[in-house]
Amino acid sequence: MSESSNKLIPISRGQPVQRRRRKRTVPKTGQKKSSQQPVSIPREGGKVARLDNHISPGLISSGGRKPAAQVMMYPGVKTVPPVKKNTQVSQGGTVRLRTVPIEKSKIGRKGSRKTRLKPMAKVMLYALRFLIVGVGIGAIVGTLLSVLDPASRINSVAVLSQSSAPQKVPDSAKTGLYMSQEITPLKNTLQSLAAANSDLTPGVFLLDLDNGAYVDINGNTSFPAASTIKIPILMAFFQDVDAGKIRLDEMLTLEKEMIVGGSGNLQYQAPGGKYTALDLATKMITISDNTATNMLVAKLGGQETLNGRFRSWGLTTTMIRSPLPDLQGTNTTSPRELGNLISMVNQGNVVTMRSRDLMLNIMSRTERDNLLPAGLGKGANAYHKTGDIGTMLADAGLIDVPTGKRYIAAIMVQRPNNDPRAAKLISSISSSAYQYFSQATVQPSNFTNNQPNQPVPNYQVPIQPIQPVQPVQPVQPFIQAPMINPNVPNGMVNNVPMGTYQAPMITPQYYPQQ
Repeated sequence: MSESSNKLIPISRGQPVQRRRRKRTVPKTGQKKSSQQPVSIPREGGKVARLDNHISPGLISSGGRKPAAQVMMYPGVKTVPPVKKNTQVSQGGTVRLRTVPIEKSKIGRKGSRKTRLKPMAKVMLYALRFLIVGVGIGAIVGTLLSVLDPASRINSVAVLSQSSAPQKVPDSAKTGLYMSQEITPLKNTLQSLAAANSDLTPGVFLLDLDNGAYVDINGNTSFPAASTIKIPILMAFFQDVDAGKIRLDEMLTLEKEMIVGGSGNLQYQAPGGKYTALDLATKMITISDNTATNMLVAKLGGQETLNGRFRSWGLTTTMIRSPLPDLQGTNTTSPRELGNLISMVNQGNVVTMRSRDLMLNIMSRTERDNLLPAGLGKGANAYHKTGDIGTMLADAGLIDVPTGKRYIAAIMVQRPNNDPRAAKLISSISSSAYQYFSQATVQPSNFTNNQPNQPVPNYQVPIQPIQPVQPVQPVQPFIQAPMINPNVPNGMVNNVPMGTYQAPMITPQYYPQQ
């Protein structure tokens, strides 16, 4: 190409700068082939300027020669470096050029987003792993410490020892009775009645179930229990009924060694007879059958088992030491503990409400009515059980007054052998208590009453002199009435003599037949 040519050969514009350029042939000149040099463009010639159709002198090589051809370079494009010595030259006169990759420009960034977040992600991952491992180790160590910690074992042993060791607690907490204040006027009246018979030792406990007012005369004194021991036995029986250990219709066999004398009519029956558990419980209370009582004691596990259950109820003086009838009075109880038992029956603490209703129904049919019931007025009901041996006479029960008042009465009198004045004293105490409670206003039952105690009204019970005792007539020999089947067929008449034991009422069975 001549120097006067106005044409410039630019780099191909249709391809990107970074791509491999096509190899171009070098035009031949008058120089020798051996002196042929690759076309190189100095860095200073990055731009081409035209002045009056002549190439600027800056584009002339240092050797004084003009390049064979001039190319126009765009800004930002690097020139191709000169060909190294090992560049092969083909026979055709062409030069093979090796392209050099151009580094990409770094525009203020140190790397891509992926490269920048990778170290942070690793740190978070390791931190999460350490956290999980730490939580797991902490849970394992905490579990081991809680199991192996000697302090916790010492505390557990202390709790067990405290629960097993007897502790001295207030009487109200031990018995479960709510007692607010003592009724002083009524207590004075009852003490005057007892003073008229110095050779009788009464124990009296009266409790108003509405407001907790009470009377206590020798209430914690231990007395021979006689047949009043059958009250806690009845409670234990229905407790096992509720637990499913005994069925009401379960048949129990009368064993020969269980037959004893005293009250009741099972003593006249032949061994081997079978009776339902409910029938035996009814006979034990209504006619105070001693043979039926011994059969139930054996079914409930024996004396020691029952005594342990009495202890669990908070009783301390109530204990069975001998089979019934226990004429020597080795079985013991106290007026306050009898009142506590009746209170538990009333509240349904040890038995269900269904069993409580059955118990009260049985106790309402007690045949002997010359003690507590003898001092009650018309319309009052007594759910009670008597006890009678030569040296002691007692009666304890729950009294319903027609006004709606309900109170507990437990009266025990230690006496000379079979002294009839004890029965008169019990009926007199019952009459004085009934007169007081029948005039008292009924209050809602509230066993957590925190109100201040109200003064007891100054009520004086008239003292009734005890009539002289008539000479006791000799007792006629007992004639056993024939056993009559209570299930009388239709059209037949039940001719059971009046005054003998009637079979208990047939109630719907609570448990299905096995």
